[in-house]
Amino acid sequence: MKQKITIKTIAKELGVSTSTVSKALKDSHEISKDTKEKIQAYANLYNYKPNHLALQLRNQKTKVIGVILPKIVHHFFSTVISGIEDGANKKGYNIMVCFSNESYKKEVETLKVLSNGSVDGIIVSVAGETLENKDFNHFKGLVSEEIPFVLFDRVVDEILCDKVVVDDVGAGYKATNHLLENGRKNIALITTPNHVNVGALRRQGYEKALIEHYIKTDRDIIVEIDEKKPLKPQIAKVFEKEIDGVFAVNEIYAANAMRIAKERGYTVPKDISIIGFTDGLISEYSSPSITTIAQHGFTMGQQAVDLLIQRIENETADFKPKKIVISSDLKLRESTKTL
Repeated sequence: MKQKITIKTIAKELGVSTSTVSKALKDSHEISKDTKEKIQAYANLYNYKPNHLALQLRNQKTKVIGVILPKIVHHFFSTVISGIEDGANKKGYNIMVCFSNESYKKEVETLKVLSNGSVDGIIVSVAGETLENKDFNHFKGLVSEEIPFVLFDRVVDEILCDKVVVDDVGAGYKATNHLLENGRKNIALITTPNHVNVGALRRQGYEKALIEHYIKTDRDIIVEIDEKKPLKPQIAKVFEKEIDGVFAVNEIYAANAMRIAKERGYTVPKDISIIGFTDGLISEYSSPSITTIAQHGFTMGQQAVDLLIQRIENETADFKPKKIVISSDLKLRESTKTL
């Protein structure tokens, strides 16, 4: 049986994108005359027929937005979901939330399902394994297929899409500077592996604050957490050194640091000041309560869904990706104190 010619087949044979083929077959003015004629001639030669069912599925609005998150445990992501749902409902959309569980394979499979007509657009925070592998072809596929999507928090700069991020460098600087201004000199950093861009950016802010106070970065009091392994033994390593402050890039790391500090006989904040990231219930109800950086996840979710719905409802030929940067705030609690 003769293989059916598709847009992807034509694109591969002629060395162009699927988007170019699609536009050429629609006689779009965006495509040059020569390219258009070449594509149309190839399509006619091989008797290309559009898949009307697929087109109908693609063009039919579901009024549903897909959301893919790396994990469910963080308070930050729950606030983002609330913001997305709030913004979506106001515009008459519902949301479908999925989790990649930090898996590249699951992220690819979930994107494939959602982009097959199940939803009108997709909001994604990239899985840790994807960032580690640096394989972003599934996102490039969404771009070439002109499927509306927005990346938030964990983003990939090279992907041409709308993005919503926190000023992570500024947030890392604020947290570290607060500890320095409180008289702390030996500040440990508990962060993610460097391939997780939010952690890497917060580390930049941490190092910037140290430089401004003429303090050399001590690699021995920086620990990059492998979340596939138990957290406590990894965090405990920094307490083998002389430290008087801890900056943790999320509240789970901060709460673990405080527990270890107490077990080792330190008083928080008298002996060691601790600051976390994300203003969740763990930070609020720990004893002592944890000073933290508030990321404004609800606002981030609203901004992400607003950008996506604009893309869904106002398709324009000259699409230019937007990047919204949300500032963070320092929320002072009991775990930091001036010496």
